[in-house]
Amino acid sequence: MSTRLRTTAVSTARALIVALLLTLAGCATREPAPEPTPAVDIPESTWRLVDRDIATASLAARGPAGNYARGVMQAWIERIRQRTDEDFIPWYTSYWTQQWLAVKVAWYKLGDGEGPDPVSRRLAAYLQEQYQERVMNPVREEIDPDQVMRQTTRLYVRLLAEQLPRIPLRYGVPGEQFERRLEAIPAIALAPPPAHGASLYQLVHAQPIDELPAYAALLADIRKATGNAEGGPSEARISPVAQRTAERLVNKLAISGGASAAAAAVGGVAGMVISLGAAGIGAIAHASELPELEAQLRESLDAAQHEMWETLVENPRTGVMAGMAHIAGEVEGSLAYTPALVVEIETGEPVEDDGREGGFAGERDNAEE
Repeated sequence: MSTRLRTTAVSTARALIVALLLTLAGCATREPAPEPTPAVDIPESTWRLVDRDIATASLAARGPAGNYARGVMQAWIERIRQRTDEDFIPWYTSYWTQQWLAVKVAWYKLGDGEGPDPVSRRLAAYLQEQYQERVMNPVREEIDPDQVMRQTTRLYVRLLAEQLPRIPLRYGVPGEQFERRLEAIPAIALAPPPAHGASLYQLVHAQPIDELPAYAALLADIRKATGNAEGGPSEARISPVAQRTAERLVNKLAISGGASAAAAAVGGVAGMVISLGAAGIGAIAHASELPELEAQLRESLDAAQHEMWETLVENPRTGVMAGMAHIAGEVEGSLAYTPALVVEIETGEPVEDDGREGGFAGERDNAEE
């Protein structure tokens, strides 16, 4: 082989080696990160439509969630009434319960220096305790209003979350920009912020929602506002029953002379109990008083049940829809428009905007009428 041919072969081999090394080096080099998608210039008029549809989706989600809550709580109040009729009223109006209440009143009279009306107050506390054990606790094992509130809120959030992805597609808004819009919409706002606050984006992406600190704080705040509504009749509702019961039994004890004996010594209580028959607290007397006892008790308990329904269902601050009401109020209240029409969850059709400020045509026309 000539010198020229060897030189050419060596040069070619070197070129191939260099090319191979460059190729390998290129493969080992990390690909540069793609450039972020530039933001699309979305007109303000389009954002108004987006905001309107978010509020419409919230309003639409509230309908099924609210229907669920009312349906479950209707079953709850019916069970409360049933157990009241089948357990508490027969227990209270029975002959032996009235005898036992007379004994308790006798003991309570021994501490009548503890304040105004100590007998009726202590008797009211005892009756509340019995109602709790005989009615409220067994029904709560079947239907727990606290769980109903949680389930109602979760249903509302789920229905709302299902609607949101359709909105940016409807108006050609990039997903990243739509998500930033959701981050700017408050969903939970409690004092003190920001620890007890959450955006709509955080809410619909929380898995599960219970892990959001703001959501846990919201539930605690609602429970505090609810007070004793889940525990049965309030003192204001049960006190008239206790007051009348105490007055009736004290009068009978006084007639028999037992009250004066009790005031003299603890040992007088035994004599007081023995004298109940002489005071007219017998089976025949009890039978004649039974209709009045039951009527008075039903009057107070009917009012108590109505009060519990108002607190646990109708009141948006304390009821089972309170979590949903707070979130929906924050979402809808933060947007420029409030939807006037409820759209079907399945269709996702937007509400027509007449282009004028101050709301929708249907909303304003109804107001003018």
